[in-house]
Amino acid sequence: MLTLECPYCGIKADETELAPGGEAHLKRQGPGASDEEFEGYMFARANPKGVHFERWRHAMGCGKWFLAARDTVTLEVYGTYPAQTAAPPKALMEKIEKRQSDRGGK
Repeated sequence: MLTLECPYCGIKADETELAPGGEAHLKRQGPGASDEEFEGYMFARANPKGVHFERWRHAMGCGKWFLAARDTVTLEVYGTYPAQTAAPPKALMEKIEKRQSDRGGK
């Protein structure tokens, strides 16, 4: 079972207490976007084998949205961070890179 720690209230919650929100760090397209740009924003999603950044909501807890980095193959959770963060924190990226190099990955 997937367990994530809410960065706001600090509670470790399993997936039954959370609501998934899809891919994180998408560039939103507004009224001035072309049809192709808007279509890409609405429907095109990465589905990587490996590290993926996702949006989650602590539905049965504080109710806040947060972001998580996890491996889609091993389900290893690298960490969580506030939803208002524009990019993954440097310390989290270093942790991911170290873990992958320890495994002999990219």
